[in-house]
Amino acid sequence: MRLDLGDLRTITVGFVAAVAVLLVVFWAVGIDRVASALAVTDGRVVVLVCLVALAWLFSWAMSLRTVLGILGVRISPLRAFLLYAGATFANNVTPFGQAGGEPFAALLISRTTDAEYETGLGAIASVDAINFVPSISFALVGVAYYATVLTVGDTIEMVAVSIVALAMAVPVAAVVGWRNRNRVESSIAASIVPAVDVIARVVPKVKPTTRPAVERRIQGFFRAIERVADDRQRLTLAIFFSASGWLLSSVSLWLSLYALGHPVSFAAVLFVVPIGSIAGVAPLPGGLGGVEAALVLLLVPITGVTAATAGAAAVIYRGATYWLPVMFGWTATVMLEADNANGD
Repeated sequence: MRLDLGDLRTITVGFVAAVAVLLVVFWAVGIDRVASALAVTDGRVVVLVCLVALAWLFSWAMSLRTVLGILGVRISPLRAFLLYAGATFANNVTPFGQAGGEPFAALLISRTTDAEYETGLGAIASVDAINFVPSISFALVGVAYYATVLTVGDTIEMVAVSIVALAMAVPVAAVVGWRNRNRVESSIAASIVPAVDVIARVVPKVKPTTRPAVERRIQGFFRAIERVADDRQRLTLAIFFSASGWLLSSVSLWLSLYALGHPVSFAAVLFVVPIGSIAGVAPLPGGLGGVEAALVLLLVPITGVTAATAGAAAVIYRGATYWLPVMFGWTATVMLEADNANGD
């Protein structure tokens, strides 16, 4: 599984754009003020932030393992951890977050477990869908807290309305799409076949395909999703692991602020983390730059900390939940691919 020149060019352009966004964000906040805030960081707490972030990664890996088990794929907890770390690495280096990294993650799952590609894609897509449920639930808990305990400002009110709208719109869209999946299959196949034919004329390694072949693969993907949805007991377990992951991610942000000497209400980070993660769908690798900007914009009005403190907390938090998984995930991907190569 190798990246071609086009993939590397896309990733490079994405990182250049992300660095530019980061520079703008921290220039607006004040790089010197952020550096001053970081200078008083408690290093012991930062180590704890990293450990909690790894626990978050492991929790979501167990969600993936549970989903793969529903699909008949048995893997050990350690291998599931390495697989999910590799999937996270793919999400963090490709634009549009999960949307950009899922095909790579599905291929890694397929090669590592000998499952069909559609099964791997269905598994990672199911985990992403499962992760939506607790993220919105935690955000709504934060909204309820601020609505009943504190005075809600204009910024928080706007975010709250957005959360409620998202909580209603996404499930409705999912149900409509599922009930019309035959039409969706046909539409996707009708779009993919001509595109592949054009690419095949330019790239010799790419072979033309047919509409029935594409529809069979899409049907395999939908069957995988259906099997996951039908196993209520293990689906509940996967949601539990997902919720635990979101909780640990929120703890990481709370500890990041605590390390700077600014403990805040835990309800605030329950509110901020899932909403800030939405910026991960931006056309930047893993939302790099966009998530940091969202964290600063949310933390200041919600927690009352200064922009410099919010920026410093974003640096610590993203160091643990973005850069650490990138390094660990790259290592895990290399290890899995080396093992796959030896097994071929």
